[in-house]
Amino acid sequence: MRELTLHPGGKWSGAVRRGKLLRFTAMGEGANVAVLLYNLKDLTERYNMSDTLKAQHTSRLTRGHVLMSDNGLAMAGIVEDGLGWHDPIGGYTTREMTDAKYGLTTYQAQRNDWLRSGQENLTVELVRNGLTKRDLTPVVNLFSKVVCGDDGSLTYDVGHCPAGATVTLRTEMDVLIVLSNTPSPLDPRDRYPSVPVRIEFKVAAPIGEDDVCMNNRPENKRAYENTESYHALLG
Repeated sequence: MRELTLHPGGKWSGAVRRGKLLRFTAMGEGANVAVLLYNLKDLTERYNMSDTLKAQHTSRLTRGHVLMSDNGLAMAGIVEDGLGWHDPIGGYTTREMTDAKYGLTTYQAQRNDWLRSGQENLTVELVRNGLTKRDLTPVVNLFSKVVCGDDGSLTYDVGHCPAGATVTLRTEMDVLIVLSNTPSPLDPRDRYPSVPVRIEFKVAAPIGEDDVCMNNRPENKRAYENTESYHALLG
């Protein structure tokens, strides 16, 4: 498989080997894709939002940032970004949020046109891979911008993502990636977004000494060193 289209409300999960590029393209305005990452060889290790943000002194993600695991390893790097801001703090929608905001829908009544929630989508994909709802963690919301005000309030930027916006992740270890094309819970629009997102898979070039992700911060370099040690021990 070299590419797939994640349709509105869609979900996907799969094993992606180390050294792959995943290029996400928004096919319309206002896209949002929730992303979870797990170590394919040890699913108890997964993307850690707090360590990722703390180590890189940021509350947003863009080119040069690294998605770190709870063991201090580099799981994926953002190597290309046409937006400059992706949201790591907004979370995912629940069934209750979706019904309250967009109206009650069910599969029995609407069939495939019913409105999915992020929590349900992610949970289904986790169960397919031997995990459970207890393994849900904070997500990265690609294409979304959430700004924190001086009073601590969070504001979603409705006009942030134009059609054609792209962002590319490079896998730094073998990962299970879980995706949900569902709205950010902070999106104020009362119409369920209908934005397909295309994902292209390619082989990444070897990481050089001048790599933008590895050299963005000293903490990033340590994460890459930890990852190399991990792979060396695996043989």
